[in-house]
Amino acid sequence: MPSFDIVSELNSHECANAVDQANRELAQRFDFKDSGATFALQDAVISLEAPAEYQLKQMLDILTTRLAKRGLDPKCMEVEDAHSNLARARQQVTLRHGIDGESGRKITRLIKDAKLKVQATIQGDKVRVTGKKRDDLQEAIQLLRKTDFDRPLQFENFRD
Repeated sequence: MPSFDIVSELNSHECANAVDQANRELAQRFDFKDSGATFALQDAVISLEAPAEYQLKQMLDILTTRLAKRGLDPKCMEVEDAHSNLARARQQVTLRHGIDGESGRKITRLIKDAKLKVQATIQGDKVRVTGKKRDDLQEAIQLLRKTDFDRPLQFENFRD
């Protein structure tokens, strides 16, 4: 039976490259020169640090641009609230990857409600969709591409 997997993955090398480019842009920009503002990537969490809270918003915009230029969808970013004291302001951005249980149930419910002739099952951090015909699977892919989810989806492992 034909099948494919729905996943939400991030390329860790592209994430690291985007953070490096954002740090280089901070070093070049006049308003951030010698301010000590930095980006740091550690285990899919990007830490933003700047002298003032308004600079964090500018840094977040730079990061979003750099991620998009590296081919990473900005929907994968989960931005936490900024914490500031008199000297520094800090903010963390978590890069979400993998399909959690709630998103998996949402995807399977959407496919079942569309009355397509396919079956969707949750398998860990991915959702496998199987059907009798290749055309039915392609209809499911088109349905999921039209729907807006809180994280980017990729379709892989398409088998006939």
